[in-house]
Amino acid sequence: MSETRQLRLGTILHGASGNMSAWRHPAALADASINFSFVKETALIAEAGKLDFIFVADGLYINEKSIPHFLNRFEPITVLSTLAAVTTRLGLVGTLSTSYSEPFTVARQFASLDHLSNGRAGWNVVTSPLEGSAKNFSRSQHPEHALRYRIADEYLDVVKGLWDSWEEDAFIRDKTSGQFFDPNKLHTLDHHGDFFQVAGPLNIGRTPQGRPIIFQAGASEDGKKLAARHADAIFTHHDTLEKAQHFYQDVKAQLKTHGRGPDELHIFQGVSVIVGADAEDVERQFQTTAALVSIQDALNYLGRYFEHLDFSQYPLDEPFPDIGDLGQNSFRSTTDEIKRNARERQLTLRQVALESASPRPRFSGTAEQVANGLQQWFDAGGADGFIIQGGTPDTFPRFVEQVVPVLQARGLFRKAYPGTTLRDSFGLAQPRNQFTE
Repeated sequence: MSETRQLRLGTILHGASGNMSAWRHPAALADASINFSFVKETALIAEAGKLDFIFVADGLYINEKSIPHFLNRFEPITVLSTLAAVTTRLGLVGTLSTSYSEPFTVARQFASLDHLSNGRAGWNVVTSPLEGSAKNFSRSQHPEHALRYRIADEYLDVVKGLWDSWEEDAFIRDKTSGQFFDPNKLHTLDHHGDFFQVAGPLNIGRTPQGRPIIFQAGASEDGKKLAARHADAIFTHHDTLEKAQHFYQDVKAQLKTHGRGPDELHIFQGVSVIVGADAEDVERQFQTTAALVSIQDALNYLGRYFEHLDFSQYPLDEPFPDIGDLGQNSFRSTTDEIKRNARERQLTLRQVALESASPRPRFSGTAEQVANGLQQWFDAGGADGFIIQGGTPDTFPRFVEQVVPVLQARGLFRKAYPGTTLRDSFGLAQPRNQFTE
């Protein structure tokens, strides 16, 4: 294989699609979000294409205006544990909140998934952007943005410490001598911090890849700082190559502060794609999907980013309304971008809502054209890899069948898995146990 630097690929399990009305698409399974046959088929297609991982996003608050996929979907750890039994090399990455869960429980869950999958688990760390989440967890209020990231920083210290409770060869299981484990290779965390007091040790052994892979999905300044200290990978999204390059350079530079090299954290751009026979076919596919979204659906979708603001109170065909700092304590980087884009392009509320609910795919065209777009961003330092979401409900199989072989032929993407774990796929070294350094 060529010595060319290899890009990395994942895909996201998003039901029929993130489009408000994609479940109505002729090619969609209307119950895809809760249909395990669909989930299994998607995972097996991804594994056949030698993709690094499948990614499950999640949230903790819904209302009647939420995206249909959010209303009725599998919990990430549960569905990934099931997928562990039907896949052999595909990484299994799930979202779980540091604001509404306990470190000991999360450490145990992801360690279990790593053992079940023989080393393919990944945890996407989020701080939960939606204000309403507090209502489902007996909390009087949602923690403000900066506080959520302070909590997450200590949370990750605790979880990583718990994952180091046992050395790799601690369990002897010698039937003759009767010794089950070596007590010298058991380490108690005894953490006492600002937010957590956790004794440990964890009641499951060190995992096949040392510890699960850590993803981080926030693009704010606090999110980038958290990722530079703790994460193995970032899931982000930018609408131009220039913005992607700036983000990439910023995060990579921050790694030095923590004694880390640029190859120790992979930056993934989440992108939507459409693969077609020609430009006319691509446009037909896009319009078929976009036409399913009503303006009311689009306003509901937009409102979710802004703490479920009811945008129907504003005139549709006047400039995007001045809503002040709304969104700063939820999807901060996304809401900042929406407001900036509306201001710079002088968009009406109708235009902002429809573009948000049915954005044009970042990369579309023939298989060669899609591959060209991915390669351009990769070569120009906009990403180490991509998390692919189909621009239509039936796009992903075509991406694997048509685009992946083009990337392989160019020496940009592998033709075989390099090992058995997600850490192997990412080319990352086994982490050291902090208690034996």
